[in-house]
Amino acid sequence: QVQLVESGGGLVQAGDSLRLSCAAAGRTFSTYAMGWFRQAPGKEREFVAAISQSSMRTYYADSVKGRFTISRDNAKNTVYLQMNSLKPEDTGVYYCAAGVFPRTERSLYTYWGQGTQVTVSS
Repeated sequence: QVQLVESGGGLVQAGDSLRLSCAAAGRTFSTYAMGWFRQAPGKEREFVAAISQSSMRTYYADSVKGRFTISRDNAKNTVYLQMNSLKPEDTGVYYCAAGVFPRTERSLYTYWGQGTQVTVSS
């Protein structure tokens, strides 16, 4: 089992940057692909980014390509999401998730964190 805890959210202005972190408890972190998802009020949870176990493969939603970067440090059991040039439409609760494959589908992730709020004002 993997327990995930997100941090780093906050209130920022459009154009600012934030770095989210997701710390995993457990010795098997490196065996999991990791993903970031977000959920805006009244909307479904959507895929943001994913990274493979060895960091060789990364995937991004079209809406964040070129602005967000996912990375991981297996020695620290942590996955990151660097978010630059933030827009008001990036507002939402951001969740990290662990699964077998770095995919875009929510159903393929087994473990989820509680989420961290990101609010981008215009």
